[in-house]
Amino acid sequence: MAKNKYSLGLDFGTNSVRALLVDVDDGREKAEAVWNFSRGEAGILLDPRDDQLARQDPQDWLDGLEHSTRAALRLAKKKIRGFSAEDVIGIGVDTTGSTPLPLDRVGTPLSLLPEFRRNLHAFAWLWKDHTSFQEAAEITALAREIRPAYLKKCGGAYSSEWFFSKILHCRRVAPKVFAAAFSWAECSDYIPAVLTGRTDPLRMKRNACAAGHKAMYHSSWKGLPDQEFLARLDPEMGRLRQRLYDLAYTADMPAGPLALAVAKRLGLPAGIPVAVGLIDAHAGAVGSGIKPGTLVKIIGTSTCDMMVEPLSRAVPDIPGIAGIAEGSILPGAHGFEAGQSAVGDIFNWFVSSLAPRGLGHAELTARAKRLKPGESGLLALDWNNGNRNVLTDPRLTGLLLGQTLHTTPEEIYRALIEATAFGARMIIERFEEYGMQVKEVVNCGGISEKNDLLLQIYADVIGRPMKLARSTQACALGAAIFGAVAAGARLGGYTTVEKAELAMTGLKPRVFRPLAKNQKVYQELFTLYRELHDAFGGVAESARLGKVMKELLRIKESVH
Repeated sequence: MAKNKYSLGLDFGTNSVRALLVDVDDGREKAEAVWNFSRGEAGILLDPRDDQLARQDPQDWLDGLEHSTRAALRLAKKKIRGFSAEDVIGIGVDTTGSTPLPLDRVGTPLSLLPEFRRNLHAFAWLWKDHTSFQEAAEITALAREIRPAYLKKCGGAYSSEWFFSKILHCRRVAPKVFAAAFSWAECSDYIPAVLTGRTDPLRMKRNACAAGHKAMYHSSWKGLPDQEFLARLDPEMGRLRQRLYDLAYTADMPAGPLALAVAKRLGLPAGIPVAVGLIDAHAGAVGSGIKPGTLVKIIGTSTCDMMVEPLSRAVPDIPGIAGIAEGSILPGAHGFEAGQSAVGDIFNWFVSSLAPRGLGHAELTARAKRLKPGESGLLALDWNNGNRNVLTDPRLTGLLLGQTLHTTPEEIYRALIEATAFGARMIIERFEEYGMQVKEVVNCGGISEKNDLLLQIYADVIGRPMKLARSTQACALGAAIFGAVAAGARLGGYTTVEKAELAMTGLKPRVFRPLAKNQKVYQELFTLYRELHDAFGGVAESARLGKVMKELLRIKESVH
């Protein structure tokens, strides 16, 4: 009897790394281990003088890679009769993004060198770092002037969360770090490079997912933005262009074989195919079985909304949608990405900073369930970490309207959940406004697994059934799927991602359906939300409120 084969999915998140071993035949999760990052605050390096800054230590990634992989293999040996590491046929990797880091000539992160160990700018610039908002505005303005096509594929504006704005900001605030960096790489490129031993920045395979959604890479202009464009931003940026890359690869392609030295540290046999990396949300879409007409919603600290359409179909450029990239989710398909900059982070902020001591998520959720839609008289805007889509503006902030002397914590908590639901509906309506048909919504991620109230509110506000991916670790499963495809049929894997999806993914039987009694009230509230959204977001022509949030930030920064 033939032995089962397994694929290893490595999921590098904001606070931890997860190693997931799955059966290639059916995608069932056989062993899982999580390693929490130890540096900073839950793995995030912060600066009390700048609340826009968020960095990460690559040493956490390296420690987590080894510890989580070894722990998953140990667990597999206990749970699976006759299991051997030799049964692992492929490795896939997903990470946060855009999370770029500066590298020296041989691909060592600058933060691991003694001279830069205390310099935050030499560390990885985490996806949620918004310090480069001015540079993002400059890139947007220049593109509008001389390369308008660049903006059509990224929703009309470049983001402070993305690759080039962060590098340009480093050039401005940390010229010594910039000068010492031979090149820069996304975390999703760096980890596969470490696994394969191909850390030379000029040799490592860069992934089409991060390139297309975060670095303005597209075949119609032959890759990354051209040297002239980057040099207009800064001459040194133009020179850096030659030390980046010209070709990006889809995640079904092998980045290379697992290097011998790394294999020994992980407890795996050398030579296992390692897939090209991709961003975690996009891996989660694959782990949830994405296909044309399916919107996969990854709900965590932030959200990402993913859709695909075949490359054979002409697709629209959609203003306010963060990216349209070729092969970023499924090879052979356009990948669409949108999302919200904060969702779980908003709830965590409220519980940790404002809710009465001892009143946590579970109790607030239980109390909020007893409230009726509209009962509190509250309405919020979900912009506590800026607006990713459809306004693409990191300088927008949160708002809570309707408070009285009788407002309770659970009323605020529910209003914050409702605000994120309204923001989610804005994104879906923008997709459909431009001809993208959303036939079903599939949810995955930690919050979708834990919070029934949120999913019911989303169903009521959006007016669609909320389905759940079968896997509780859809991102890691998606990475494992790419590992199985990189291994190929010769090793017991698959020839295409679509075949692997069909065999290895599924949906839970439980579905959250819209309740008619709630939808009427939520439609009224959404109408008001849209008015606030357009007024404070600067969309409404008659609005005089578009500068209020930014003026408050300006005053705050001037005082600091």
